[in-house]
Amino acid sequence: MKRFQGFGVSSLRYVEYGGVVVFLLVSLLTIVMVVPNGATSVAGVFWQDWKSTPFGPLGPSDREVLIKVREANLWEIPTGQQAIERARSERVREVGVMLSEDHKLLDERVRDVAEQLDVVLPSMPTREQQRWMEEMSRLSGDEYDKVAVNRLRYAHGQVIQLLAEVRAGTRNELIRSFVQHTMLVVLRHLTHLESTGLVDYEDLPEPLPPERRPGV
Repeated sequence: MKRFQGFGVSSLRYVEYGGVVVFLLVSLLTIVMVVPNGATSVAGVFWQDWKSTPFGPLGPSDREVLIKVREANLWEIPTGQQAIERARSERVREVGVMLSEDHKLLDERVRDVAEQLDVVLPSMPTREQQRWMEEMSRLSGDEYDKVAVNRLRYAHGQVIQLLAEVRAGTRNELIRSFVQHTMLVVLRHLTHLESTGLVDYEDLPEPLPPERRPGV
């Protein structure tokens, strides 16, 4: 069989090596293009949102939990105070006192933790929370009691899920301590809100079915 001149085994090796290099370059370029926030290194893909602190690594979920607790305080403090004045039910007024006072203390705590971890907190409730506040400001009597209790019960149910997830997986000692305390406060509030007898459980989001929950 006639051999092609100038294209021996050594040339084939160069072609193979060149193909591998091209493949690796294309793969790296693809990673850089699909990674959000402009990460430009493989290490950045995994660690760009993490920060080293004296209390351990601080991740995106750690920052989120501080922001969500702060947002909760920003609307639940005035809503608790409003319930004291506007609610018809004596029990709802009592719950309003507890929520308002507890969230004032919790707000001091979350701002202190955020300052130590250099996390910027919001100064306004979310748009949804503002809509709830506007809705309740137009109500009175029994209708006010029912809407206020159910809005607050829904909101506490949402935040307790985030708290539980962060408590289970955070690498940060200060976040762990803060979340542990906050979970106890939120669980107490859930119990107080449910004690009014006004919670519409049928209107609450259903728990995830077993097949959609992470394995235990």
